[in-house]
Amino acid sequence: WFNYRHAANALTTYRTVKRLGIPDSHIILMIADDIACNSRNSFSGEVFNNARHTTNLYGPDVEVDYRGDEVTVETFLRVLLNRHEPAVPRSKRLLSDSGSNILVMMTGHGGEDFLKFQDAEEILSKDIADAFAQMHMKERYNEILFIADTCQASSLFAELYSPGIIGLASSKTGQSSYSHSLDHQIGVSIIDRFAYHAGEFFEQTDMDSRATVAELHAHLTFDKMRSHPVLHSALFARAPMDQVLLTDFFGHVMKVQTVDTPYAGFEGIPDGELIDPPPQPASPSAPSTP
Repeated sequence: WFNYRHAANALTTYRTVKRLGIPDSHIILMIADDIACNSRNSFSGEVFNNARHTTNLYGPDVEVDYRGDEVTVETFLRVLLNRHEPAVPRSKRLLSDSGSNILVMMTGHGGEDFLKFQDAEEILSKDIADAFAQMHMKERYNEILFIADTCQASSLFAELYSPGIIGLASSKTGQSSYSHSLDHQIGVSIIDRFAYHAGEFFEQTDMDSRATVAELHAHLTFDKMRSHPVLHSALFARAPMDQVLLTDFFGHVMKVQTVDTPYAGFEGIPDGELIDPPPQPASPSAPSTP
């Protein structure tokens, strides 16, 4: 219950990417999912990220892919690497390829070079780095934006070595990350500072936004965060951070390529004529084919 804010962090990011056009079929959401219906929750079935309670993050359109005991280090790595048991449905798999831009957001309790999973086990920075490397070898991504919202968050980037990865951390090594809102009705802090101020930034954007990764980083000042957010771009060669759009990872916009000449396959076809007309039913006298 006292980790309420970690669920709100994840659900705030989930709300952002859905609002910017990414459908649930392209989102894998993993949360403990023990907050909304907790007996201590004064607002049963609801999760909020601000003390005004203006937005219920746990509405009927939320699709949780992995919850409770399913949320483990092993499950997380299986999702990244697509190493599932045959019975796992497509909706719970990351069906990416070499053209996919992937947003990986991790939040919870952590320390130098590790992040806890439900206070039961830990994933190490080396584990994450090796998983991304295997994804690169298997052509499972084009670019990755890896966001870490935890104490000493930038230490999770220390072992990364695969190309095309951007890291954005809520704090540098040796620093804690802090909660934002203590809700006296709910009785706990309901969101962390990174998620709150990043969410505040994204509320000003839409699918056509030209906001960049550098602008988001600049928005997360020490005065707001009480820590120093870290932008790790050493492995990303395509463009400087002030030219990389956030919608490359947070949004879904179909790119249309225009050409100056008609596609050769359509030349000479009269308007309204089908290229492949449907087959006509056989006449009653036509012999059947065995």
